[in-house]
Amino acid sequence: MAILGRSARRKPTVEPVTLKILVAGGFGVGKTTLVGAVSEIKPLRTEETLSEAGRPVDDLVGVEAKSTTTVAMDFGRITLREDLVLYLFGTPGQDRFWFLWDELAQGSLGAVVLADTRRLEDCFAAIDYFERRAIPFAVGVNCFDEADRYPADMVRQALDLDDGVPVVLCDARDRQSVKEVLVTVVRHAMARATAAREAANG
Repeated sequence: MAILGRSARRKPTVEPVTLKILVAGGFGVGKTTLVGAVSEIKPLRTEETLSEAGRPVDDLVGVEAKSTTTVAMDFGRITLREDLVLYLFGTPGQDRFWFLWDELAQGSLGAVVLADTRRLEDCFAAIDYFERRAIPFAVGVNCFDEADRYPADMVRQALDLDDGVPVVLCDARDRQSVKEVLVTVVRHAMARATAAREAANG
């Protein structure tokens, strides 16, 4: 009887929902760092050393110390709850690799657009990309140590974002900070999906 009792109380196996999240933004904004900070597996990285041949096309202003660049994607995984797993795909930041974005975006629930207040213009292309494709996204403002800090509302105005787009200040090196950004993206995407269903059902 005791054995049966323990067996009866055993929790059923939970099959987790897996969701795909993109991490996008300009060159050197911290995408690889963000994926690495939060991933529970060793992240897959496709980084190459910056070459002299690439210097004319890679804008290093503000990131002069950067010595590597992502040429395909970063990949990581995080379990938010036992029934919810996120797969993270970090996109390459330079213009010449944007042909990969359409492949990476397929099947994604939403995206994080990582921004650096010293180079806000570098994330315009990512914002435009997700807006045109109606992919829900949140802006994560990576608060670099040497960068000036601005309130989220001021960043929203500078980026000309719709009121519904979340803006979160974060530290791409800090696991808990990154988790908060990812939770924000998931909640935003779920709310968008719910609103769309309700509108479709009249």
